[in-house]
Amino acid sequence: MNNQQPTPTHLRLLLWLLPGLVLLLLIIVPLPKPLFDDPTSTTLRAADGTLLSATLAADEQWRFPASDSVGFKFLQAVRLFEDEYFYFHPGFNPVSLFRAAWHNFRAGKILSGGSTITMQTIRLALKNPPRTYSQKLLEILTAVKLDLLYSKREILILYTDHAPFGGNIVGLQAASWRYFGREPQQLSWAETAFLAILPNQPSIGAHHLHPDYFLQKRNRLLDKLADRGYLSTDALFLAKQEALPEALKPIPQLAQHLLFRAMAEGQTGRNVITTLDPRLQSEARRRVNRYSKKMAANEIHNAAALIIEIATGNTMAYIGNVDTPAENSPWVDLVTARRSPGSLLKPVLYTAALDEGLILPQELLPDVPLIYQGFSPKNFDKKYRGAVPADQALASSLNVPFVHLLREYGYEKLHQKLQDLGLKSLDQPAGHYGLSLILGGGETTLWEVSALYAGMARAYFNFPRRPLNRGYSALDYHSNYYLKNTFGGLDVPLEKDGLLRAPSLGFTFRAMQQLRRPEDESGWQIFGSARPIAWKTGTSYGFRDAWALGLNNRYVVAVWLGNADGEGRAGLTGILAASPLLFDLFELLPGDAAFEEPFGSPVQICTQSGRHASPSCPQVSAINLPDYLREGALCENHPLLHLDAESQYQVNSSCYPVDKMLTKSWFVLPPVQAWYYRKYHTSYIEPPPFLPGCGDENAALSLALIYPRQFTRVFIPLEQDGQPGRVVFEAAHQQAQAVIFWHLDEQYLGQTMAPHQMAVSAVKGRHTITLVDDKGAELHQVFEVINTVK
Repeated sequence: MNNQQPTPTHLRLLLWLLPGLVLLLLIIVPLPKPLFDDPTSTTLRAADGTLLSATLAADEQWRFPASDSVGFKFLQAVRLFEDEYFYFHPGFNPVSLFRAAWHNFRAGKILSGGSTITMQTIRLALKNPPRTYSQKLLEILTAVKLDLLYSKREILILYTDHAPFGGNIVGLQAASWRYFGREPQQLSWAETAFLAILPNQPSIGAHHLHPDYFLQKRNRLLDKLADRGYLSTDALFLAKQEALPEALKPIPQLAQHLLFRAMAEGQTGRNVITTLDPRLQSEARRRVNRYSKKMAANEIHNAAALIIEIATGNTMAYIGNVDTPAENSPWVDLVTARRSPGSLLKPVLYTAALDEGLILPQELLPDVPLIYQGFSPKNFDKKYRGAVPADQALASSLNVPFVHLLREYGYEKLHQKLQDLGLKSLDQPAGHYGLSLILGGGETTLWEVSALYAGMARAYFNFPRRPLNRGYSALDYHSNYYLKNTFGGLDVPLEKDGLLRAPSLGFTFRAMQQLRRPEDESGWQIFGSARPIAWKTGTSYGFRDAWALGLNNRYVVAVWLGNADGEGRAGLTGILAASPLLFDLFELLPGDAAFEEPFGSPVQICTQSGRHASPSCPQVSAINLPDYLREGALCENHPLLHLDAESQYQVNSSCYPVDKMLTKSWFVLPPVQAWYYRKYHTSYIEPPPFLPGCGDENAALSLALIYPRQFTRVFIPLEQDGQPGRVVFEAAHQQAQAVIFWHLDEQYLGQTMAPHQMAVSAVKGRHTITLVDDKGAELHQVFEVINTVK
């Protein structure tokens, strides 16, 4: 038999071929691309990184998004437990493999795989295939390739992010929160060691079922860490005294509604870093929930709140709803839900009217009945005051004066301005809302209206810091932000005129500090000594929504209360339901609301009418007005009356000697305004009547209809017996003793003395009502009956 022995040449050839063969295998063996494509949880964090909320991944696992590092303690613990020579081998450790093979051979079964951290990472990427010798060889080759293409740091991060920690917990971050309720960097050595041993045998079951087993493994690892100098003798003793975690801890859910909003806006599966302040978020949430529990006694089950930093627009606290039973829809994010804002838009109209010189800050606005295209606004207390200074109308949140103002300003213009200011939810044509726009006839969101108030505050507070041309920044008005590093700063060209001018805003904010409320809204006085802020409330029709928004020089706080299903409740008003929570939240915030005198120079104003003083105004005061308000119409409420020598009658040159006439300034309001005004102002005195025989050239001006107004459409119902019903018309006269004679279509109806009310019935169609007083003054008004009376 010819036994040919290998020659040195053959051996050299084999030595050359083996590395080539290994290299070829490394090239052929593929790495999974990507290594891991598992879905991840969406996590929401505060600006400082604090975890606020998280959701399960799409596969129902707690698997946090990729981390960027591995903490020192866990790095040392997992390395000593799993792969002490991790930094020295090329992806596999031959000594460990040989030792594992020897132990398995002696035991007659697989006890150990000898896998390195790199090899375990490959197994995780391959979804833990069956353990076979061929699979082990594949893992070794793939691990070597991984080690060649990735740094040791990257491999460690991949392992810690995807290692199993029992149940549906994957990755160190999720494990740290589920077992200990803290970030990995905040764990003790004992806690870290416990987590380091879990991936080794995650299939053994819950650790609390085998406490002794896991305790022994953890303590052996602590001994090893102490041997390497990471723990002192005392620290080792104390670490071993720490008990194992008894139960899994819940993931924080401090901003769940913002988390779901971020996911809906494209942030699913990401680590969302927000602008929220963790302390403010936690305490504001606690206070909103505490207050909501009190309101639940009145069947008011939902609430939402925002805290916005004015300078940046950053959201510091976001409470989308409260912890309430499922039947009350706690999952609805009421920060973004469209609701009727009630009176919250009145400050915008007040400011816009000032901007255009339509009114002065304290000018009288009519507070008398108004019917316009079927819309008949009422004040909250169902009363009319005749005439009210504009700033007091805003502070008192009176509805009727602002509807009169909107009619003069134009609801189309206000609708466009509100859209320009960011209220994009007002997406219907202006005619859809009409005059009801100022009383909550449209819908907006807490997110939008808080951004509006923050923009108004920025326009005011930034104005003095701008260059000498006192321009306005286009970025004063922008949406709130909740994602960190969104704000772009204010370095943009300045414009001559802004959407709302800073001096006008100054008057608005000062009016919002006056804290005047109708007496029927009792309870507002308790806030008089509270932290000073400028604030506004809103109540929607039917008591479905209660709002309160306030601001100081640093923050805007916005609050909403109600029911998610829109059910109204008695007492669900801005002042009674929302304001207490608003002031409670402001207790958490620094800042003041010292709104200085608005920019400008002193101008003489008529004290009673609030308009530019005329020579006949008896009392004037000086207020600072900007240039665009320094010129305007003079007061017309103080005409000069010619009186007889005893000041009992008005006279003229046709009936009284000129040399005996007295000329006196007299405060006069239009008849309807005067009729209501004198109920609240006993000092108001009507002008004296004309001396008998002296004609009243302005007699017609002393007589006015309260209802119906010109071209009003009137509905007259049928009575229960089918007979035509009646509607009550009402008039006002400057002279308290005047007699009015009523005529319908030239047919006499009757006469009245104060109060001047007449019951009228008419058929469908257009009619004319005629009033004649006992001095011969006449008033004609057209109205239309829109129903058919049989």
